Amino acid sequence: MSSTEKQVQDSCCTDDHCSSKQTPQTAIDIDKRTSCCGDNDCKESNDSNNTDEQSQSTSSLETFEYQIKGMDCPSCAATIEKSLTKTKGIETVQVNYGTGKMAIGANHSSVSEQIPKQVRKLGFEAEAIPDKKNTQTYKVEGMDCGSCAMTIEKHLTKNPNVKEVSVNFSTGKMQIDHDTNQEEIIKEVERAGFGASLESKRKQQEDPSEKKQKDATTTISGILLALGFFGSFTNIAPTLITVLYAAAIVIGGYKPARSAFYAIKSGSLDMNVLMASAAIGASLIGEWFEGATVVWLFALGNTLQNRSIERTRESIRSLINLTPSEASVKIGDKMVRKPVEDVSINDTIIIKPGEKIPLDGEIMTGTSSINQAPITGESMPVDKQQGDTVYAGTVNENGSLEVTVTKLVEDTTIAKIIHLVEEAQEKKAPTQAFVDRFAKVYTPIVFGLALLVMVLPPLLGIGTWGEWVYKGLALLVVACPCALVISTPVAIVSAIGNAAKNGVLIKGGTFLEKAGAIKTIAFDKTGTLTEGKPKVSEVLVIHGNEQELVSITRTIEEHSTHPIAQAITTYAAERNIPAKNGDSFSAITGKGAQATINGVEYFAGNPKLYHEMNVSLTDLEDRIQSLQKEGHTLVVVGTRSEALGIIAVADTIRDITVQSIQNLKQVGMGEMVMLTGDNQGTAKKMATQTGVDRYFAELLPEEKVTAVKKLQEEGKSVAMVGDGINDAPALATADLGIAMGGAGTDTAMETADIVLMADNLEKLPHTISLSRRALAIIKQNVWFSLLTKLAALVLIFPGILTLWMAVLSDTGAALLVILNSMRLLKQK
Repeated sequence: MSSTEKQVQDSCCTDDHCSSKQTPQTAIDIDKRTSCCGDNDCKESNDSNNTDEQSQSTSSLETFEYQIKGMDCPSCAATIEKSLTKTKGIETVQVNYGTGKMAIGANHSSVSEQIPKQVRKLGFEAEAIPDKKNTQTYKVEGMDCGSCAMTIEKHLTKNPNVKEVSVNFSTGKMQIDHDTNQEEIIKEVERAGFGASLESKRKQQEDPSEKKQKDATTTISGILLALGFFGSFTNIAPTLITVLYAAAIVIGGYKPARSAFYAIKSGSLDMNVLMASAAIGASLIGEWFEGATVVWLFALGNTLQNRSIERTRESIRSLINLTPSEASVKIGDKMVRKPVEDVSINDTIIIKPGEKIPLDGEIMTGTSSINQAPITGESMPVDKQQGDTVYAGTVNENGSLEVTVTKLVEDTTIAKIIHLVEEAQEKKAPTQAFVDRFAKVYTPIVFGLALLVMVLPPLLGIGTWGEWVYKGLALLVVACPCALVISTPVAIVSAIGNAAKNGVLIKGGTFLEKAGAIKTIAFDKTGTLTEGKPKVSEVLVIHGNEQELVSITRTIEEHSTHPIAQAITTYAAERNIPAKNGDSFSAITGKGAQATINGVEYFAGNPKLYHEMNVSLTDLEDRIQSLQKEGHTLVVVGTRSEALGIIAVADTIRDITVQSIQNLKQVGMGEMVMLTGDNQGTAKKMATQTGVDRYFAELLPEEKVTAVKKLQEEGKSVAMVGDGINDAPALATADLGIAMGGAGTDTAMETADIVLMADNLEKLPHTISLSRRALAIIKQNVWFSLLTKLAALVLIFPGILTLWMAVLSDTGAALLVILNSMRLLKQK
């Protein structure tokens, strides 16, 4: 929830369910009116942080961190805290509902073993967060399917200096906790047949010489193969042709053979093992041309796959380049260029027109329009002035700005986006997890079958050894499920990358798949479908004219910071209606405010104030009741003897809401539901204006969870859209939680399954459409991969499928799957 929306609710809600109000700072600020929220959205806040004194007194304790699963409201966090503080040995407990994390301060380490059991008894799950102080991230090159990642992991775990290692094929990254040096880790990865480089804060440039060497190996192997092939049609000696083929096999097959050696040593059966076995086997039975063709097609396929996969990975890495590497820092009267890593919090930086903003900060002087599309995906620039927040990577379109830095380079909003998206890409979707399990079973089975095919028929006297060994070798190639394993992760990486570039954070493949299957969306009303802040909706004049009425009201209200008062003064300012000369300003607690203008006492307040002053509103009762039923807050303006008019204030529908809902219908969304605390009349009117299909009215905050459960009981897969932590229980209950305004709130970025970085629904239709297309492409990839393998298996035994055709079908299918997935990168 934005700070403005928070102020509206805290200042003007009179709902008994609000647990806290802001303390007013002036007499006029005490002016509290009938609730302008209309929606009982105020919720109990979770204040689980201990005081500074407590943290200082427990600095000597051992600290353990856990991820807590199963909390669906802030009271769950309180329950866990109360229970664990009674456990012997535990001194401090902090449970943060927003991030789902728990920090334990204990006086001995043995307590850590009891904590998960204790939390499980309470109905939740606690998972220890490993200490990653010594963990380094490396960029790994040369992986062309998930089995390569497994080979590297198994190889490195045999090194006694490596504590823990995790290699992710999708992102091309390796997380490793070790006690040795960087050079040793890089060498170990190279021994396994791959390249590695320690990832810096900024994108490392690829070594061009290394790239040329890779290309040269494949090219030389191809030339030797071509010379041997065309030489076979001439009078060149067969021995020389065999030498050319053998050289092609050795040069092109060196890298996969080396990788195969370490894979076997690590107990892994990856594609390098299968391809190397096929090439060596073909050579042993005298099929030199087949062996050389296998090696060259495999190398060529890998090169093309690697380049294609790198393009999908670059969809995220390119976000790093959105931020400039240097900033202009103001030191006294001078301006000094510094690397962004050397800029500290509270430093003042200068951003000229047309420049990218290097770090998150707050504008101290200057006004400008900022293009926030790289962060929020918003199509139009946003006007910014003193006190507003600006984000690294956005563009200052006009006007020079002085900005106070509020976050270090590693903590900026865009840095968090990159981190969260990379984490999301590492999380396996249900489909991917199933495919990986299938591949683990499929490969050994087909490998075993290939060995049986080589040995059993000849022993039984069926055919020759050469014939069946050849067919077995073809089976070895088909045993590699590369296309199938790649089918899901590349599509997910592409879709998540596309979403991130358009201002949408999808937290993982699981949520991408869920978004694609959603049929019903429930929207919180206040702050989601509406602005979440009041605006003047109608001015009803009884005596005099509208300008006079608004001028008097502005005079009374401009001394108040109350949201309703600000709505009226903004309305007057937009129409250039000036305030009058007044004095004796004062607030009437809970009813309104007053001021003396030209010796006459004027009041602006709710109808109750005028009833107490015995001012007749009989002629206006019908209109007052009608406006109040529609969710308007009324400010009656007049003197002690008569009412001059009424100004109606209400929350307004966002400009983008109606268009977004229409777009959702166009992409095939089945049902859209509004959840609100408004009465039936107001809810019905709002539903008609926004275009939602159904609404639940008069809901207390906790009843939104009940409404979501009711939709689920109807057999619907439900997404809940809210504006951050205030809607957390409902977001957690829904099948998919979508939060808006992530650019302004770290909590929203941490808690929701999907985050719309802009504070509106503009990108929601794109997200749903992208998710559905991703699901469709994943299904296409999986079926295509399975059918290709099935066709290859069927064609091997009649002798139709040659060895080089088997390699071509495997690498070709993998490449087609990658290219099909990459279409998601370009979806508008």
